[in-house]
Amino acid sequence: MMNPYIGHESQLYGVEEHQLVGGKGDGIRLLQVKNGKGMEFTVSRERCADIARLSFCGRNMSFFSPCGYVSPAYYDDKDMGFLKSFTAGFLATCGLSSVGSPSVDDGKVWPLHGTIGNTPADHIYWRIENDAIHIHALVRDENIFFHKLVLHREIICSLKRNELVIRDRIENCGDQESPAMLLYHINIGYPLLSERSEIYIPSTKVIPRNSQSAEDLNTWNQVIPPQKQFKEQCYFHNFEKKGIAAIYNPDIELGMAISFDAKQLNYFTEWKMMGIRDYVLGLEPGNCHPDGRAQMKKEGKLTIIKPGESISYEVEISMLNGRKEWNEKEKK
Repeated sequence: MMNPYIGHESQLYGVEEHQLVGGKGDGIRLLQVKNGKGMEFTVSRERCADIARLSFCGRNMSFFSPCGYVSPAYYDDKDMGFLKSFTAGFLATCGLSSVGSPSVDDGKVWPLHGTIGNTPADHIYWRIENDAIHIHALVRDENIFFHKLVLHREIICSLKRNELVIRDRIENCGDQESPAMLLYHINIGYPLLSERSEIYIPSTKVIPRNSQSAEDLNTWNQVIPPQKQFKEQCYFHNFEKKGIAAIYNPDIELGMAISFDAKQLNYFTEWKMMGIRDYVLGLEPGNCHPDGRAQMKKEGKLTIIKPGESISYEVEISMLNGRKEWNEKEKK
């Protein structure tokens, strides 16, 4: 039954489509989503149906890189050219044929973080049912003579709670088996992220990615103010069954929790980048680590999908309002 107090549902919740005009983001179509409970986010049709922005109770929760919105037309897959169009945003999907550092495998150069994040959705639509907004998108990572993978994405935004769920299914539509790599590059930014922020990652083991990260292993869960010429640090976390990572800032009394099945998404990377204007915390579940396709293959840990098969993943994002909700999340 419709609410007798409102003329149109968009007074409180819904989806509106907008298009950017001018600059490197010219032509990008965006779905502006709000649930009427304080959560709003933007889905980018031209960028894998990723979530470009996320806010809660009027406060920004995500990181937006200095390059801003960039159309896939500017994508550069050579060396570190990926960074020229790395908007980051709240969610940047990495994959599907490769994730992480550029590498050479099967005689082909696989670019930084793959190409799916710079690929427009072929088809996208939304509907409202069962007290939730459902956004569906289809994104193709297919090439002649090579892999043929298709990403079926559903973003579910609750109208009752400040939660959203990302459900992905990767399907092999080719005639040969293919690696399928996926990393949810979730990026936290100011004001949720500051030196006052508290990080909660109840992992069973923390492994520094390199010697640079190892130097500050004892402070992996501490945030510092923006630093000049800061060198990024990465930490790999192990979980048993349930994966969870959360952050809370008492200055704004808001937080966020990320939950996932650690048996399916069996890698979790914490990316600390405390630089000036490059101030971001990455909380990144995935089915691989970010050292590149060739390294994953060398370790014998690549996820392989046979022709006609598919594999599914799910990540849940919950907003936290106040110290009480944060304390309850820490006890779980």
